[in-house]
Amino acid sequence: MTVNDRGQDSVPSNEDLPSVNDETTPPGTPRGDSARRPGRRAFIGLAAAAAGAAGLAGAVTLPPYLTSPSTSPPPAAPPRGRFDGKVVLVTGATSGIGEAAAKAFAAEGAKVGFCGRRVEFGRRVEQEIRRSGGVARYIRADVRDPQQLQRFVDETVSVFGRLDVAFNNAGITKTAPVHEMTLEQWVDVQDTNAGGVFLAIKYEVPHMLKAGHGVIICTASESRRPGGVAYTASKQAIKGIVDAASMDYGPKGIRINAIAPGTTDTAFARPQGIPDAIWEAFKRAWGPRNVSGLQRMATPQEIARAVVSLATDEFSYMAGSTVLVGGGPLGGGAMNMPPGFPSAR
Repeated sequence: MTVNDRGQDSVPSNEDLPSVNDETTPPGTPRGDSARRPGRRAFIGLAAAAAGAAGLAGAVTLPPYLTSPSTSPPPAAPPRGRFDGKVVLVTGATSGIGEAAAKAFAAEGAKVGFCGRRVEFGRRVEQEIRRSGGVARYIRADVRDPQQLQRFVDETVSVFGRLDVAFNNAGITKTAPVHEMTLEQWVDVQDTNAGGVFLAIKYEVPHMLKAGHGVIICTASESRRPGGVAYTASKQAIKGIVDAASMDYGPKGIRINAIAPGTTDTAFARPQGIPDAIWEAFKRAWGPRNVSGLQRMATPQEIARAVVSLATDEFSYMAGSTVLVGGGPLGGGAMNMPPGFPSAR
């Protein structure tokens, strides 16, 4: 889940730079008019190159990423009913990784309660899960608001009767060097990311203590990018929350861990209005330059499957851990943008 400076969930327009990062948008990506102009030119140039690739292939040497086949993940294993009879709660599930996780848990038999601020998107996800034979309930809630978040947790338990698993995923980013970041921007990121996880655990744990068991997974990050002071600080704070909470509640049967997704092909990573062929060309160029192992972006479904697996009893001895699902060792620094695209700071 991502939100813009107005506090609304947002997808960037095609005037923005190509945005790529782990689960949201890249710390270090320039913003404003000075960033938009080269971003548009880059995409226009790449669009022209991709459109003419077939006709020019015999006459000129084209960059490999315009002619090579796109990489793709292996097919997913069929659902195995691992969460039959269980109740799962997901924050920030109206798009991206959260949406994919809600659908994946439902496909495994779970009854899923999920929240997000975009009512239209939430209803769509709810309907899609139900049409697929799953059970889901969307409840609008802002994780920065203690009363809304507690109501979401309590209502989910009231409707479904219990709480077995929680995936605390909601998060945003705002990028700027330290001296240019406003206090309001800093506070908003901390309140949403770290504060939202703190509040979610605070309200989830009492229900799990009554049951004597539970699993909580939180979305952290290992990303460290220029301009990402607020985002990086908030995600490192989540890791600290997970460390401490796992010791508080592990002896009482509640396992708490974090997942650190790598760059994921979500709507927020893809500028709005970019044709599929152009986006695929960009991803083919970007992957080998930035993902040392698998050399491609993750799909939301891949990250969701990792979350689902971590929530099973197959990981019954894991607590207080942050699991990197990044396609390879994840380093910091500016993104290595493909030829024809502007460089991030």
